[in-house]
Amino acid sequence: MYAPGTESLIKQAREIQEEELQKFYGRVLKQLQSSKDAGGELVDSLQRLHLIVSATKYARTLPPELSKKLQALLRSPSSPEQFHALSSAILRESLPLSAQSLSIEFNQDSRALSYLASVVLSQAGRKEDLLPLCQHLLRSLESRQPEIQPPKHTLPILSKMFTFSSLLLSEDQVNLVSRKLADWLRYASVHQGASISSGGFFTSPRTRQPALMTEVDGAVAGDFFTVLCVGQNYTDDQWMNMYTFSMVKSWLLTYNTEGSSNVDSDDRSEMDSSVMSMVSATSSSSRLLPPKERLREKAFEYCHRLIEQSDRKALKRADAELQKACMVEAVSVMDIICSEDASYVYRAFPCIKALHGRLSTDLAFARALLPVAQFYLNHSETAAVDSEAIFCQLFSRFPAELFNEPMLAFEFVHFCLHNVSVLQEKVAVYRRSFPNLLKFLAWNGPGLISEFMELLPSLLAPDTALELLHTLLDLPCLAATLDLQHRCFASGDMWHVILESKWFIFFTLLINQLLQVLVERSSLLYNIKSFSIEVQRSVTHTNVSLTLCKLHPPLIVDQYKELLEFASTTTNIYSKEDFYTHLVWVIGEYLSLSYNPCCTVELITSFFEGLEAVLFEITQVRQSASPPRYTPRLLTVLMTALAKLASRSQDLIPRASLFLSKIHSFAHSGPVEICFSEDDTEEIITCAQELNNLLKLPNVAQFVLTPAAQADGPRWHRDTNTALPHRMRAISSLLQNHSSFLPA
Repeated sequence: MYAPGTESLIKQAREIQEEELQKFYGRVLKQLQSSKDAGGELVDSLQRLHLIVSATKYARTLPPELSKKLQALLRSPSSPEQFHALSSAILRESLPLSAQSLSIEFNQDSRALSYLASVVLSQAGRKEDLLPLCQHLLRSLESRQPEIQPPKHTLPILSKMFTFSSLLLSEDQVNLVSRKLADWLRYASVHQGASISSGGFFTSPRTRQPALMTEVDGAVAGDFFTVLCVGQNYTDDQWMNMYTFSMVKSWLLTYNTEGSSNVDSDDRSEMDSSVMSMVSATSSSSRLLPPKERLREKAFEYCHRLIEQSDRKALKRADAELQKACMVEAVSVMDIICSEDASYVYRAFPCIKALHGRLSTDLAFARALLPVAQFYLNHSETAAVDSEAIFCQLFSRFPAELFNEPMLAFEFVHFCLHNVSVLQEKVAVYRRSFPNLLKFLAWNGPGLISEFMELLPSLLAPDTALELLHTLLDLPCLAATLDLQHRCFASGDMWHVILESKWFIFFTLLINQLLQVLVERSSLLYNIKSFSIEVQRSVTHTNVSLTLCKLHPPLIVDQYKELLEFASTTTNIYSKEDFYTHLVWVIGEYLSLSYNPCCTVELITSFFEGLEAVLFEITQVRQSASPPRYTPRLLTVLMTALAKLASRSQDLIPRASLFLSKIHSFAHSGPVEICFSEDDTEEIITCAQELNNLLKLPNVAQFVLTPAAQADGPRWHRDTNTALPHRMRAISSLLQNHSSFLPA
């Protein structure tokens, strides 16, 4: 939320009328045309203009004259930087300009060029819009005079451009840039930039002899310059070195070794590959390599030196953090290089292995070890290196001890998502690691839910599925335990989102055990009121029990002991009514010979007696009875299930009819009338009467309450030639009030 004053300004900018806006445009144009007003008043006007054009999601069209003046102000090398920044910001927010109008001319002033480039990049709709700027930048790179460095902002702008379109550069241009990048990486000066100091009142300023760069531990830099070299001032080529390292990863990913974009994958012959690998293995002959191969060699050497430099004890904390960042980037770049040319794997592994040995004992370097794990995942087979110990540590110690590091949690989960198929296939410990992985979810909560929704199916296996379900249901316990461990707050309100997800269907392979787990755990949940309610709501809302029985109808018979015990326990009504209601409906629907030939009369009788006892207990009519603590829906489902079971074993019909006949007096008892509405009472009585009337005709009751398994198909309801519509009409007439067909 913005401050009240800021919100008021934004509202005014959004609601400005067109007439007032045009007057304001004219005032700004006059100020731009008059050089004497190029001061604080113009700055205020440009700031207000930027607010107006950026306050709405719709781009505004500036008057042509005003747009030209802003472009002239942007290109002017003599303009203050504040004017460059404001004019660039205004043009970025206005409607797209003509690519030609933006790219007529470019000057060599690096500051003005960078602001102009940001406008070109934001307004470009196709790669042709970037070509003039691209050509200008490439011409600055083609200088044959080594002492003349191109503008420092050239590489960041160029990096943005080839990210926009990898096809922007031709083959020759890719080779040109690759050659320059290789030189900047390897041959930047090791001396600090010259500093100008005054020699005194009577002497002119003198230039001090440049000192050598130092390492992060204060020692004199003994090798070539890298981003981990420290100095007071930096030369232009050192800046280009740092810019080059920042973009070399994306450059290598964008353009393959043959110099074309990755869109056109190369098909290099085995002989060419082997010859090139032999040449690249000798750094002294790197000058003989093609530009892209040479860049790869120099980038590899650069990353190797960075990893060596990262072993030094930094004097400043900022340099220590820079070391970690450089390790991550260096290992990632080496990974890309080894993926392009397998010969580098054998040169890289001693360095990577030593780095892992150095970092693995210190959890402060956990994030730096993720790219190391990625390297092992990609190349351990090529080098015949055992990586099991690395992944055992990765999936055990990191989540167990560093679950409260949000950035590590995010990067770790994304590492798993990026490599999910390889992890499933090659890393045995991956699927068994879910108790630790879920610590990230328990601690970091909503921020990782979408990632875990994507990741969970990969963790499922026949030997882990049920344990995974238990772990998910125990997430509040896990969060509470982690909270006690670190004295931090953790919430358990978001877990129903996981239970409602589509991955739940993966448990169908273990469907018998799953229903048993649901019944068992419905009363064994962590005692957080909202959590228990949400879990039971999730299970009933997604109709889990109904879905399971539809997929596997014999389930009721297979799990009859657990289901009978659950359905016969009256207290389950009060603690988990929705789940209980669904389960009773499933029993009445699927406990039938139509779905399972093993269904016996004895089994039907057992369930009938269990439900009968529950119904008798909750419908007792006595003065001391308390009002019902359940919904009318539960009662009607119980009565219907009881009638269905009775229709399948006709010896039970008299008992069912006796109970149904007593419902009228129950519904009109004092406690019930207090609790239920008149409509609810009428619905209960009507349901009981209809079921009782059906049971008076046992054959009809069996047909209606236990239809054939295929009776839910569309043909049975749409085809008038089938018997079902005729039978339904006949039954409908039989059930009319005062029907003469009903027995006395």
